[in-house]
Amino acid sequence: MLTEDIVLDIFREALILVIKLAGPLLLISMAVGLVIAIIQAATQVHEQTLTFVPKALTIVVLLLLLAPMMMNSCQAFVLRIFDVINQVSTQTVL
Repeated sequence: MLTEDIVLDIFREALILVIKLAGPLLLISMAVGLVIAIIQAATQVHEQTLTFVPKALTIVVLLLLLAPMMMNSCQAFVLRIFDVINQVSTQTVL
């Protein structure tokens, strides 16, 4: 039977997975944005593409580097969900 505890546990795992997957990308993107903002403030050049392009390139590089870890994390979570579904379905049959 699918209890509240199981659902809350899955929900907690999903939130942790989201933080684990998006956290590094957001933190590095913020750091790059901060560096670019400091450079823009020092040079007084305020061009929108100066912040967008470096952040976009940084995110692309990070996605290429972190893709295997992200895929393994997602795969482990999906397998966990399938295990829970299997346990619930076998418990209801018995």
